[in-house]
Formats: sequence, C-alpha cells, structure tokens
Amino acid sequence: MDKPAVLQQWVEDSHSIVFFGGAGVSTESGIPDFRSTDGLYSQSYAYPPETILSRSFFQRNPAEFFRFYRDKMLAPDAQPNAAHRKLAELEQAGRLSAVITQNIDGLHQKAGSRTVYELHGSVHRNTCRRCGRRFSLDEILHTTGIPTCPCGGIIKPDVVLYEEPLDESTVARAVRAIEQADLLIVGGTSLSVYPAAGLLRYYRGGRLVLINRDPTPFDEEAGLLIQEPIGRVLGALCVPSGDESLDGSRYFLCHRKGRTSTRCPPFPIAHYSDSRLRNSLTETPVCRRKRRLR
Repeated sequence: MDKPAVLQQWVEDSHSIVFFGGAGVSTESGIPDFRSTDGLYSQSYAYPPETILSRSFFQRNPAEFFRFYRDKMLAPDAQPNAAHRKLAELEQAGRLSAVITQNIDGLHQKAGSRTVYELHGSVHRNTCRRCGRRFSLDEILHTTGIPTCPCGGIIKPDVVLYEEPLDESTVARAVRAIEQADLLIVGGTSLSVYPAAGLLRYYRGGRLVLINRDPTPFDEEAGLLIQEPIGRVLGALCVPSGDESLDGSRYFLCHRKGRTSTRCPPFPIAHYSDSRLRNSLTETPVCRRKRRLR
C-alpha cells in the first residue's frame, strides 16, 4: 500500500485526530516560512530576524520592530489553502479534535476550524500595554509607525516573541489533545522550535504521521513519513462522513472534490443532524454514492 493510501486508511480508522502544524502549512497561501533555504531567516536585514522578533528588541526599538512586522509578518489578504480547508472538513466530520499551530496568521479559523490552539499567538489580537484595550488586525493595518492606544500606550501584537514564554493555558489544552489523540498528523514544521516541538513527546498513540518537505529530528519516529507539499497530501484525502437521504436511507459523502470515491468507510451518523454542518456540506462539491448501513 502506498503512503497516501496508508494515510487515508489511518484517517478512516481514527476518531480523535490531532494536527500539529508550522509555517510550512501556510507557504502555499503565499506566506513565507522561516527556516527553509528561501525563508525569512535566509534573507538579509539590518538585524537578524531572530533579534528583531525578540522581546528586548521590541522594548528598545519598537519602530524598527513594527517596520519589519508590517513588512514580513502580516499577510491580511492571504487565503486558506487545501491543507487548511481539509483540516476544517475533518473537524466538521467529527474526525479531528484539534489543530495545534505554531502559526500566527489565523488561516485555520478562516478556513472554518473551531478548535485551534495557537501556541505562538495571533496577529489578529493586539493589546495596549498600558490599559489592556484590545485591537483588531484591521485597526493595526490602519496605523503607521508605532501603533498607539488613545491612552498613549504602545499596542503590542499578541504574538509570542523570543524571550517570552508560551501561554500556559494554551499549552495545557494542546498537551491534553495530543495525549488523547488516536492519530497525530504533524505537517509543515521543521520541529526545531522549542518548547513547541517538545509537545510531540506527549503523544501516546501508535500512529504518528509526519508531512514535511525537509528532514526533521523526528523522521525516524514517524510511522508514516511523507516528504511532499502538505496541501497536496491533505487535499487528496477523502473525508468520510454520514448523512441521510430524503427517503430516510443513510449514505456516505465523499469530500474529495472533483472525483468519485471508490470506497465508503463506516462512520457514525450522529453528527449530521446539525443544520450548520449540513449547510457547510452543501457548499462543497461532493460525490454521493448511496450505501445503506447494516
């Protein structure tokens, strides 16, 4: 059985999938990653990006920080790609329990994912350091120079900078999700940033999937290693889900766009009385092959 087929089978066999992702998930949306040969850290600036994106640099040189931040860290027009959309479909189908991301772009939520643990924060949340007032990304985009609150305080993005700790409650929820997962899919990350990468050690299941273009320190521990673009790999998955036809018979929906499914895996039907989910299913081209449940 080839690797995509193994991944498909594992997804069909699982009901508590957790996805752990990094910058490579969003590169297909036009957002550059950090550590690849053409990533942000391979480009030249007056200061190394690791220095600019540190708490101490933000405090002593906020003007330079925000120049870099606006130029390289914000991508308000970026849209979810096939990987984001497929993960949202898996959650809607009751297969995926959580997305754990190192990204700060909010594309998982934009694609429709609801349970998303953002280890490094989000550009969509910004807080005045003096009074605590919150600001949206759109409000920040309409400022120039150092964004300031009406109270006079500097507005800081709610992103985790170097020299700052991760949010304890977010980490705790991510750890709990990983511990309870029956399938852990890791994608688009070099697994070289700690403490985030260390969360994989909490996985107690026997099926670890690693999808990344370049080698990682965890390659030998993966039960399935796929070195291909993550959008292509996840986008090809058929998301099994159940529904009822108008005459009361039950059939399965295959979410593989533009294709017919050659198999319909068994799946619990209980999720599909939800009208919001039904509406989301009708918005996606699907192939429908009827098969009564025994």
